[in-house]
Amino acid sequence: MTDRTTASAHASGELHHHHTHALASRHAGGHHLLQVEDLSVSFRMYDDSDSGIRGFFSAPQQTVFAVRDLSVAVHEGEIVAVVGASGAGKSLMADAILGLFEPNAEVCGRIWFQGQPMTADGLAALRGHGISLVPQSVTSLDPLMRVGKQVRGRAVSRKDAAVRAQRQQHLFERYGLDASVERMYPHELSGGMARRVLLCCALMDDPSLIVADEPTPGLDARLAQQAMDDLRQFADSGGGVLLITHDIELALNVADRVAVFEGGTVVEETSVDSFREEELLRSEAARRLWRALPQNGFTVDADA
Repeated sequence: MTDRTTASAHASGELHHHHTHALASRHAGGHHLLQVEDLSVSFRMYDDSDSGIRGFFSAPQQTVFAVRDLSVAVHEGEIVAVVGASGAGKSLMADAILGLFEPNAEVCGRIWFQGQPMTADGLAALRGHGISLVPQSVTSLDPLMRVGKQVRGRAVSRKDAAVRAQRQQHLFERYGLDASVERMYPHELSGGMARRVLLCCALMDDPSLIVADEPTPGLDARLAQQAMDDLRQFADSGGGVLLITHDIELALNVADRVAVFEGGTVVEETSVDSFREEELLRSEAARRLWRALPQNGFTVDADA
């Protein structure tokens, strides 16, 4: 494990490729683990504002941007927390990184993974095999399949099945899941157990990057912190984490950098240290988040 206090090749806070750097930021191989530049996601939709007069399908079409000109990067050894209001487009950004696109979506921009430019097909091929998702909801687990089988996934041979079974056992031990959990169905799991099962699923194929989309809803404070500690352990062992969350206070405890999301794009990307003082933040959106933190009085702007 690399010493987090000496790993950075850049000064903390230095602007580079649309983002700053934290002390944990490492450019293994001379490149970023994940680099997203000028990403836009739009949808061709009917404008139904006057559909009652002309009929819905005769209404004019319009292009609606959900994500616009977004840039963000993740280095090896760090957690980047993406914070912002619901509906800002954070999950759509995650879908684009994972190569998941709705039929009526138009996606443009540039994405590199481990220094290689990616296409939609290339990103889809990496899904579960280099980039793993920890989804928002535990309902992502198949209710009709035993937990162990879901974590192991599909084996291509008997030898592979044995290897995957051993890997699953190791992950269960690592995250405090008893061997009996393997035979359970998802409805038999507690909320904390289900979250850890989702993390085991994400780690099964030894990814380099985890995209964690709201991994803590429904967990009490202790289990939420444990989930964050698990992601921190993954990053400290050489992986990277893109953490999408509403819980900025929890994220600040484990993240290295914060990307503030508003209106479908990142309006400020900065180190966690910048959230120590309001004056260190450049955007009004980031300052509003700072003022809303409990240690800063839970202040909410009346017009926000």
